[in-house]
Amino acid sequence: MNLHAVEASLRQVQRERAALNLEDRVLENMVAGYAFVDALAAEDSDIFAMGNLRHLLELNTLVLCGTSALRRGAYRRHIDATAQRFYEERDGGIRDVVECATGLVRQPVWHRAAGVYVRMLSKPQLFIEGNHRTGTLVMSYLLLRAGAPPFVLSPQNADAYFGPSAVVRETHKHGPAMWFRGAAARRRLAALLRAEAHRHELLT
Repeated sequence: MNLHAVEASLRQVQRERAALNLEDRVLENMVAGYAFVDALAAEDSDIFAMGNLRHLLELNTLVLCGTSALRRGAYRRHIDATAQRFYEERDGGIRDVVECATGLVRQPVWHRAAGVYVRMLSKPQLFIEGNHRTGTLVMSYLLLRAGAPPFVLSPQNADAYFGPSAVVRETHKHGPAMWFRGAAARRRLAALLRAEAHRHELLT
């Protein structure tokens, strides 16, 4: 992955879409997350396999704390609480996301990545905090493993990304609205991922 191109795209968002409040620390943490995603994809590591689920937790920790040992120490209670929710939440924990990823394994990568993102972001969300950012990294991981460019926020794709994301965030993953609102959001996200892959081959 071209991490310089990834950072340049995020810096452009920071400059041109100030309302999104993309602070330097958040941006730097995301770049660290993309670097980790790149390494996982290069190793062909299946992050949805039972022995590798810790990688999903690490992605969430990266978007919140980066690689700073000091910051991770300060947020240790939050990190531990996130891990407990991740493994033990009955309605929205990692088992639900793994089942989704497994069920979509034969779908085109755009639909698979969008589907997993929707399961992570819909209520109850997978993580206590940072679900949007972590979900973006997980989509990018799936795209990279399939040989496609990662999805990276830009001023041009921000509205198309945040629109369906806002719908999903307010939709319960086990409620009747998921069949309609969730499915529509998933299709919109899949179409966005496919379109962005053709525009951003420079990211690989």
